[in-house]
Amino acid sequence: MATNTSSLKKKSEQVLDGSDIMELVENQEVFTSFVDHKFKELDKDSDGHLSVKELQPAVADIGAALGLPAQGSSPDSDHIYSEVLNEFTQGKQEKVSKTEFKEVLSDILLGMAAGLKRDPIVILRIDGEDLSEFINGPSYEVEMLSVFSQIVSDDAVLPMRDCIIKALEKLTVDQGMPPSSDSWVTSNIIEPALQLWDGNNQEKPVSQETFLEEFKKVAERVAQNLKEQPVIVAHSENTFDGSGIKRLLSNKFELDKLLNTALENVPKDRNGKVSKEYLRVVLDVVAPSASLPPIGAVEQIDKVVADALDMINADDGKAVKEDEFKKLLTEILGSVMLQLEGNPISISSNSVVHEPLASSSSLLKPPS
Repeated sequence: MATNTSSLKKKSEQVLDGSDIMELVENQEVFTSFVDHKFKELDKDSDGHLSVKELQPAVADIGAALGLPAQGSSPDSDHIYSEVLNEFTQGKQEKVSKTEFKEVLSDILLGMAAGLKRDPIVILRIDGEDLSEFINGPSYEVEMLSVFSQIVSDDAVLPMRDCIIKALEKLTVDQGMPPSSDSWVTSNIIEPALQLWDGNNQEKPVSQETFLEEFKKVAERVAQNLKEQPVIVAHSENTFDGSGIKRLLSNKFELDKLLNTALENVPKDRNGKVSKEYLRVVLDVVAPSASLPPIGAVEQIDKVVADALDMINADDGKAVKEDEFKKLLTEILGSVMLQLEGNPISISSNSVVHEPLASSSSLLKPPS
């Protein structure tokens, strides 16, 4: 995996690379004090154990630290919250001791730190300055004419207003534009700019010249709105190049341990065989250790994985012995690795941070 954040340095406020978390967990004295404080805070009845109900605030905090929406707002994120709770309770315990709490919290935090080290998140403050620079800079015409040609090829006849909205959607943090897909950005930054522009020259035929002229007017108003109400954006850039899979496949002991753990929860028939339909399920469990995203998270990766599954006829419904199942999964990983080594896939993501970073999660707040 590789991350390139150099072009964003002048805009960045903070880089989250996991080093603070590693520092906390690796200092035994500080981490023990941290756990003691958190445990006491959660143990409302002071019985020396945490019930499922008492664990809920910790689970919610971990979700917030991972950047998940609040519990109950999405089935996908709710599944992750359930998994976090199961990590603490092992799926069966009703009470968790302080030792168990410390072990699981340590594992979760180290996992988060490893993820951030691999894919740092850059926290950007978008305040209109970079957007102003872009629309008044030398590359404005060339870049916006390229955007215009994409819009026109998508839909031959569009009103000027729609052209401008589509063009704003195509701008990124590199040009100083926060994601326009965010409803807050649309309501508070884009719509007010369009309202001030509305009625002026809307009836002009949409040509390259009129588009450049009218888009600049709206973009200048957007930049002004950003100056008055800066937007905080979490930005990450990930490149999936197969190196994580290569590392995993080269460590046979780790791979076997991982596959054995994943297979424990997979149904088997009376002969101990496993249906090939569970290859996707186990692959999803293995994914984090192979530096792969969950299935469904990145469309381009899903296609590579689907091709690898097709090669071994994963959907033929046959049941195989555990050793054969592991062999098939190793083949899938090898196939995905070769594809990514030959054609690495780069993904950039931007999401608006609506709460101040310090208050979004109390998980890593030191004892007061």
